[in-house]
Amino acid sequence: MYRFRFLIHACVFILIVAVSFDFTYNPFEPNDVITASKTVDDIAKNNDPLYEEIQAKRPDYEEEPQNAVIDEVWKKMPGRNGVKVDVEKSYEQMKEQDVFDETLFVYDQIPPEVTMDDLRAAPIYRGHPDKDMVALLINVSWGTEYIPAILNILKEHGVKATFFIEGKWAMENTDYVKMIDEQGHLIGNHAYNHPVMSRLSRQAMVEQISQTNDILKAITGETPQWFAPPSGDYNDQVVKVASEQNMKTILWSVDTIDWKNPSVSVMMNRVNANIHPGATLLMHPTSSIAEGLDSLIKNINEQGYRIGTVSNLLSAER
Repeated sequence: MYRFRFLIHACVFILIVAVSFDFTYNPFEPNDVITASKTVDDIAKNNDPLYEEIQAKRPDYEEEPQNAVIDEVWKKMPGRNGVKVDVEKSYEQMKEQDVFDETLFVYDQIPPEVTMDDLRAAPIYRGHPDKDMVALLINVSWGTEYIPAILNILKEHGVKATFFIEGKWAMENTDYVKMIDEQGHLIGNHAYNHPVMSRLSRQAMVEQISQTNDILKAITGETPQWFAPPSGDYNDQVVKVASEQNMKTILWSVDTIDWKNPSVSVMMNRVNANIHPGATLLMHPTSSIAEGLDSLIKNINEQGYRIGTVSNLLSAER
């Protein structure tokens, strides 16, 4: 009886295995086919003169990344990403026309080993000298009546500026601060009531910056990361206090001198004579800027510069 049961169970087991097993499946065949296909493609590609030309010319189009540094003149300066050619993707792009075309190179950006965050606290005057970008710095502690016109011009050109806003002004003009923020401009800290920062006690420095940060965060929901000392006045203590609050101290490399109410042509000539790659362009909400900003933006673009925020300018991105 036991032997009979055993035979029945064995037959059932063999039947189940036979039904379940796929005799057509070969676990080795797909990988073999893929490997063989890849080998054929690689051989064909490596024998292609176009592929060989891309490989040969690739080093001429690549650049090593550049580290952020403390410059003797310009103080803290951002690094710049390097570029490496993606040979495979570049080949795919050019193969469609089957001709070498340097404009179809595909690049990967390689970040520098040392960034601005790795350096000691120091003021920042400009972006990388090889970066064809300019940042508009608009320091706001007065000139409220010109803010709407300036915002409209920036919007028309699709330009984002960096507004360094005084805390006291922000409390009195919350709607304007919200408008600036909602239009996508970067907002920085310009101290609470426009003091001469270098003459303050350390505690007063802390309060000027932190109080303004609290006000701006209450209005926009974000704590500023950039600090512009009023009148450009600072000392090492000011920079350290800002750094302790996770803020970078920003100055400028080109001044419109708009507070002197120059004519548009005088202001344009001044900017044209001093504009450079990585420039930070200082301005205020004045009648000169309200009247001349449209021409200023057009002129900057015509010279081949993009306009970005301080954050964009100081990024290592190319």
